[in-house]
This record gives sequence, C-alpha cells and structure tokens, in this order.
Amino acid sequence: MDSGIAPTGSDEATRATIQRGWTPGWRALVLPVVLLVYLVFVGVAVAQHSSGAAAGYVILGVFAASYLAIILSGGPTTSPFWLSWRFWALYSLMFASFVAELPFARAPGFVMCLYLTVIMVIRLGVKAAPGVVLLALCALFIPVAIPSWHDSLSAAFDNVAPLAIPIVAILTYGVVALQRSNQALAEARAEVARLSRESERSRIARDLHDLLGHSLTTITVKAGLARRLSQTDPERASREIAEVEDLSRRALTEVRAAVSSYRQVTLVGELARGRELLRASGVAADFPTAVDVVAAAHQELFGWAVREGLTNVARHARATTCAVTLTDSAVEIRDDGVGGRPSSGNGLAGLRERAAAAGAIVEAGPLAPKGWRLRVELGPMSDGLT
Repeated sequence: MDSGIAPTGSDEATRATIQRGWTPGWRALVLPVVLLVYLVFVGVAVAQHSSGAAAGYVILGVFAASYLAIILSGGPTTSPFWLSWRFWALYSLMFASFVAELPFARAPGFVMCLYLTVIMVIRLGVKAAPGVVLLALCALFIPVAIPSWHDSLSAAFDNVAPLAIPIVAILTYGVVALQRSNQALAEARAEVARLSRESERSRIARDLHDLLGHSLTTITVKAGLARRLSQTDPERASREIAEVEDLSRRALTEVRAAVSSYRQVTLVGELARGRELLRASGVAADFPTAVDVVAAAHQELFGWAVREGLTNVARHARATTCAVTLTDSAVEIRDDGVGGRPSSGNGLAGLRERAAAAGAIVEAGPLAPKGWRLRVELGPMSDGLT
C-alpha cells in the first residue's frame, strides 16, 4: 500500500460521482450561458428584419430556455432524463422554435442550428452525423433559395453558418468523448482502490491465520506438557511455562508485524521453531542442518510451507516422526501419523496463494501405508522471481 497521500476508496468514489456530470461544478452553469451569447446575432437579426420583433424575441427565449433545460439536466450516460420522452419533447420544442424563428431572423437564424447540433451530438454521438449534415446543408442552401432573404445575407453568415455546424459537431464529440474517458478512468481508479482494500484484508486474514495457528498450537502443546509435568518434574514444567510466555510475546509481535505489513518469516527461523514444537509434541524431528541449498528469494515461501506443515503435524497427525527435506526447488514435510487430514483449509489456501504468486505448486495428501506429505515445488518460471 502507498503512504498516506494515496487516495482512499471513498475519495475515488466521490471523484467518480463528480465526473459523471456533463461538466463538473460551476462549469455546468457557466459554459452553456456563455454559449448563449451567440444568440445575440439572432436577436439583432430579428430587430432588423421583422416588424413583429416581440414574437421573435419570445420564440428566441423559448429556444434558449429549452436548450438550458436539456444541458443542465446531467450527462446522457447518467441522467435518465436524456433517455426519456421529456428530452425529446424539449428537443422538439427547440427545433420548432428554430423553424418558427426563421421568418423573423432570416438567414442569421441558422446560428440556432449550432445549439441543435450540440444537443444532438451529446445524445447520439456518431449516429448524429446524418442530422449534422442535414442541418449544414439547410444552412447552406435555404437562404439562397428564398429570394426575399437575399438582402439580409452577409458574407459572415453565408459562409460561416454551414461551416460552423460540422466544426461544432466535431468539437462537441471530442469533449463528450474526453469527459466519458475521464469518467471511466475515475471509476476504474475507484475499482482499483476497492480491490486493493479487499486484497489487504485478505492478506491480513491469511497472515493472522498462519501466524496465530502456528503460535497457538505451540502454546497449547507446551501448556499441556507443562500441566503433565507439574507433578513429576516441576522444574521442567516451569521452563515450559516460561517458553509459553516467550511464545505468547513473540506471537503478539508477529501479529503486529503482519498488520503493519512488516512480517518476517525465514526458513531458518521456522525450522528452529518447528523443532521446538515437535519436541514438545513428542515427535522425533529429522530436519536439514543447513538451508544454503535454497535460494534467498525462495526461503520465505519455504518458511511458510514449513510453518504450515509442522503446525498441522502437531495439531492433527498423532505422529512419532516427522522429516523435512530441502532441495533447491522444493521443500517437503512428511510424517508417519494417522493421515486422513483434509488437503484444503485456510492454512493451505493461504500457502497456495503464496506459492502461486511465486510460480510454485502445492501438493498435500496421505502416504501409504500411513502418514502425510506436504510438498511445495517451484515451477520452471520461478527462478527469476524475487
């Protein structure tokens, strides 16, 4: 896990929620209002070319209000409004207002097509292309086809309106695509944060099981031995109790280390602890005297294997002997106990997770005629792992 500056899952979820809007924060209000400035050209045209200017202004106001109502309703991917009949009702009202405004504003009225284009591209994406082409063609040919409008044509609107419509469509599509990419990225980061938390919880649960399972088993065995010796050999019983106290302190340290992600499991340490555990359990141990044959990169994994195997021997086997065999690519724990133990469980599941991460495999099962074997063997691709 990263340091405290890393964003938490709730921070990521909040960020993803903010990203879901068409534009976050104050920009959701400012940008549409700024774009409405271009309707001033239409208002000026209404004043110049229409004696009934009031009606033209009312129609223009209805168009602007419909546009703002749609834009401020939220993004098309998150707001159900964009998928409802109300959206199409308002868009139809915008289009009808545009058509009704043309007799008042004449050719400059085609500036309103820019707003129709923005809404259409946001809602339909690439599928809006035919509509964009149709609006651009109307802006190009309709003013030319109506002779009474010719005196109102200016070079600016003659050339700019048909060209501006596809340009606005492309820009709008790019902005929407970028916004959706940002939304997807924010949601992906929130998911990564959630998975990271789950992975950390699983790691802590696995480590606590492995650490406490071994330590508590050893403590239980030694406490039982001390109880049996309390009448016949009080001095040895006292030593066993002292070792139980030492084990309890060590277990507490290991739990704190596991929670803090600073646990330290070594093959040498686990063999030493395992020898003491088997001695207290009355099991003769046959352990290797050195671990140099195992590469340093794999000693922690083999240490976990030894811990799990010897804990199960002491807990379940009722064995008289137990042997640990080491090679450069495998560790194996065998006992002559009753066998019949399950080949799965929390401890073995955690060991399999560690082994899989290191490119190793775990085998566990009974031996004939009696006994049990646990083997962890490195795969051919694990030599370079650290």
